[in-house]
Amino acid sequence: MKIDMHCHVKEGSIDSKVPIEEYITRLKEKGIDGMLVTDHDTYNGYRYWKRFIKGKEHQDFVVLKGVEYDTRDAGHILIIMPQGVKMKLLELRGLPLSLLIDFVHYHGGICGPAHPCGEKYMSFTNTKLWQKSPELLGKFDFIETFNACESSASNAGARLLAEKYGKAGIGGSDAHKPDCAGLAYTEFPNPIKTELDLIMQIRNKEPILAEGQCYTKTTKDKIGKANKLLVYSFWFYNRGGALLRMHSRKNKIQAEQPIDPIDPIEIPYLKKIKRKH
Repeated sequence: MKIDMHCHVKEGSIDSKVPIEEYITRLKEKGIDGMLVTDHDTYNGYRYWKRFIKGKEHQDFVVLKGVEYDTRDAGHILIIMPQGVKMKLLELRGLPLSLLIDFVHYHGGICGPAHPCGEKYMSFTNTKLWQKSPELLGKFDFIETFNACESSASNAGARLLAEKYGKAGIGGSDAHKPDCAGLAYTEFPNPIKTELDLIMQIRNKEPILAEGQCYTKTTKDKIGKANKLLVYSFWFYNRGGALLRMHSRKNKIQAEQPIDPIDPIEIPYLKKIKRKH
């Protein structure tokens, strides 16, 4: 089963130009069976699908919820929580990586670095935290080893990390434009219908395969060296946003209620995960 594991849709990401329904259509045309919606610090794209599309159209296509989280110190992290577990805290960017990993695992989820060898500040191995605490990479559940919007060198570095630390390698397009959607995907050996199905295949170390081709029309490719301005702008954006949301995050950590009754979850599984952590 093929799933694009890194998707940004217009309804959830201000920098995406692809409505989720068009995204689904394009993936189906390419023989891809599902998508993981991973908008930045929000589940709004997934919420749109659930409210307006689910059960009405594309019933032969699997849409799963994820998030690409902007950490305070480790760049972008892809997070997948079980169905029924929507953590509001994950929509407030700025948690430090060590706390984020423990928080995700405690509530039954999995996480891993997006494009770990990519741009400075946005990618784990190009942050100061990697230099200080490389052992944190061992706490991840997977590594994005093929990102269609990254260079061949970046993806090769990610594959080496996955091999060194014995982590599952996933692939995703990271598409923000229609012609990029579905250029990368992850092939799973068993059918997936829910987030928990996906989580268990990764946790159980099932043989999965990350495949794809590089997209050569990214903003970075178009503007060349001027892309450094965007990189440094992201640093200010992320740090500023982290500070502004500090109080809200503290409140959410204390009061978070993870179970959403609209999407029931297998409670025994969640209790088992909590015992382990």
